[in-house]
Amino acid sequence: MNLVYLASKLGGEVSKLLGLPPVLGELVSGVLVGVSALHLLVFPEAGVEASSSLLMTGLQRLMGPSTETLTYVFETQGEIISVLAELGVIILLFEIGLESDLKELQKVGWQAAVVAVVGVVAPFALGTLGLMGIFHIAALPAIFAGAALTATSIGITSKVLSELGQLRSREGQIIVGAAVMDDVLGIIVLAVVASLAKTGDVSIINVVTLIASASGFLLGAIFIGRGFNRVFGAIADRLQTRGKLVIPALTFALALAFVAQAVHLEAILGAFAAGLVLDETDQRKELDQQIIPIADVLVPIFFVTVGARVDLSVLNPIHPENRLGLLIAAFLIVVAIIGKTITGWAVFGKEPVNRLAVGVGMIPRGEVGLVFAGIGAASGTLDRPLQAAIIAMVILTTLLAPLLLRWAFRETATVAETVDLAGS
Repeated sequence: MNLVYLASKLGGEVSKLLGLPPVLGELVSGVLVGVSALHLLVFPEAGVEASSSLLMTGLQRLMGPSTETLTYVFETQGEIISVLAELGVIILLFEIGLESDLKELQKVGWQAAVVAVVGVVAPFALGTLGLMGIFHIAALPAIFAGAALTATSIGITSKVLSELGQLRSREGQIIVGAAVMDDVLGIIVLAVVASLAKTGDVSIINVVTLIASASGFLLGAIFIGRGFNRVFGAIADRLQTRGKLVIPALTFALALAFVAQAVHLEAILGAFAAGLVLDETDQRKELDQQIIPIADVLVPIFFVTVGARVDLSVLNPIHPENRLGLLIAAFLIVVAIIGKTITGWAVFGKEPVNRLAVGVGMIPRGEVGLVFAGIGAASGTLDRPLQAAIIAMVILTTLLAPLLLRWAFRETATVAETVDLAGS
């Protein structure tokens, strides 16, 4: 655990110094300490033994435990980190739900909704059909990889828009509103494909049933939760001991996560729904502040373990057998960029809009893309090359989006200045 926290903090700080999202540093630090590089953090999966971990071999040299003891430590530590990582992703989705203001979504209207739908459908269809048609990948992993292309990281885009002074511009409102809706749609898609991975049935009837179930669960939770808000506030006001707000909130989130799993959906859908519900309470801001320290402890574990598990060596072009994986990664990156950029041209209305900026602002996948990769790998749906390709796509889109967004707004400003000078 010390290694996980050290890697996450160093990676996050370096990433922050470079002007990049800390989550990207946490992911890259996980890659460095994991199976792709240093072999310090490896997990007892797929027949991996304790001797594969340099940390375990170092422990054996220093303290000299028996092989049986070393194997026990290796397996139990792996299980503990995996459980904490799963808890971390539940807290992450609960936090995202808390930040997804439903009232703000209603304000941005149909323009953001159309952009969001196109931003989900286009990359999903292009990615899934391309993987199946060009690379002959089986339907289920192709669907999972295509689904990983759907979500947009609202945190990364919002930060860049704020720095550019464009957060409250029409383009900024459309981007942020569409990104929030993308998250909602993306979580539904994730719940569906994760359920498909469990059943292995990709028939049209099963897919439609799962989409209806996930959508119905989310909408039902929000509808029922409107009444729960008053109950939650009354409970929080009556309690007198420490944690009187955050403990009931987490209990509610874990209860909805359990219900989601009980109806054969993903636990994270329940956690996300709980965040959306509690976002409407009067204590929302206070709750948001109290969740942050918990997220700071648990969420980095998830990102580091996702990075540690991925084997980027399968994309090394030196070995001929890896070149197909590299081509798949390049394909996913191209689809990830094009599939979101075209959303700018889905904006309708007579008022002029920087369509390129809207499209480019939807590109970064960030933390939600990593959730797809982590769950896909844990379920065994994604093989190592496809998982590595998705991670490469997340990293590159997260790096490129801020640069492209600054360029898109700068180009528009330059054109506007030229038009003004010509007119005068």
